[in-house]
Amino acid sequence: MSLLDYMTIQDISSILHTSWGLVKDIDKASLGRRYKSIDIKNVRYIAIDEFSVKRGHKYMTVVMDLETRRIIYVNEGRTIESLRPLFKRFIRLGVTPKAIAMDMWPAYISAVTDYFPGTPIVFDRFHIEGNLNKTISNIRKAVFRDETDLNKRKLIKGTRWLLLKNNQNLNEGKSEKEKLELALDINKPLATAYYLKEDLKQFWSQGNIEEAKKFLGSWAAKAIASGITLMKKFAHSLLGHRTGLFSWFENKISTGPLEGMNNKIKVLKRKAYGYRDMEYFKLKIYNLHHAKYPLS
Repeated sequence: MSLLDYMTIQDISSILHTSWGLVKDIDKASLGRRYKSIDIKNVRYIAIDEFSVKRGHKYMTVVMDLETRRIIYVNEGRTIESLRPLFKRFIRLGVTPKAIAMDMWPAYISAVTDYFPGTPIVFDRFHIEGNLNKTISNIRKAVFRDETDLNKRKLIKGTRWLLLKNNQNLNEGKSEKEKLELALDINKPLATAYYLKEDLKQFWSQGNIEEAKKFLGSWAAKAIASGITLMKKFAHSLLGHRTGLFSWFENKISTGPLEGMNNKIKVLKRKAYGYRDMEYFKLKIYNLHHAKYPLS
């Protein structure tokens, strides 16, 4: 086991009184040997996600083996081409994932359907709830913009985080529930959107796929009937991706573990472990499950 599994480059360079660059080069060579060929023969369930590398919409794609919690693939971009080398290698080895968790990014969906047309895609619950929260936030902005009464505007302005919070997490000591109810009482579209948000959480509590289909159909009908343009758009998006939503009831996987790893990747990026050296950055990501020093 390398000291760099337990200490940062800066720690070791300080102890050994040598340059950061030399320690980095030694570490890169060692990691290059360790991760020259990652074993994927027994992979059954994977999660795919992306993370931002630089401002200006520059991303990297990362793939995790959900059973071992190890990163098995990292590549630049978030296109079909970003996943092609991994999927071709799966095919060469005769490996077909049993299910794949991801968000609704079209390029990832296309890559999976191109290479593994029979493999269930499972759309991640937390990405869906995150997208709904963005929709609610945009509805609040529109309501605030259209409201002319100054007192009502003041009430609506202070409700952003209250609208996005889980109802059971509202702080009674800070009268958050009362403040939220006041804002909802004065604006019907905002109230409708909020209660639809809370109602959708029940989707993942349905007992089976048939119940889930009935629930989603009913929820989408209410969202569309609300007349709220942004909520109607969100409902149509869910209906258009419903197969991936229903897949969760047979393959209860998510990108949750990968989201946790992405947080560690962000820390790696902030601490600048040779971040400008993209190959070294990828190797450090592969090695995250070995790192024993604090990543926060």
